Amino acid sequence: MSFNVQNDQNEDSIMSEINMTPMVDVMLVLLIIFIITLPVIQQAVKVDLPKANSVRNEVKPESVQVSIDAKGQIYWNSTPVTLKAYNENADKASQEDPQPEINLRADKSVQYDYVAKVLAASKRAGLTKLGFITEPD
Repeated sequence: MSFNVQNDQNEDSIMSEINMTPMVDVMLVLLIIFIITLPVIQQAVKVDLPKANSVRNEVKPESVQVSIDAKGQIYWNSTPVTLKAYNENADKASQEDPQPEINLRADKSVQYDYVAKVLAASKRAGLTKLGFITEPD
């Protein structure tokens, strides 16, 4: 804002200055508008891209749920199995392409020996994607 302070001697004189404040305000608003809208304007060349004839389908690896209950019983996708049957299932799963993800759920009261046997069998079979499932606090 600008204020014109006049004294009594110059009351009849003509104000010869231009107030620049409104013009500067308008220019700043225009500058902000141009800065905001500039990224929206694309300067790309329009090109018609060819269509692909063959599309490679990505196969998501399946997930195998391995559970160990409090008594040490092993489950392969909710089916009770022995350690020998787990080894056979793990061998078959390691041959699949892509390899399935093994999600291991062990009861918190199960002895670590059972978990270690399942982990060792998974490693011997060559399974590389192994995850532990826990309950959040």
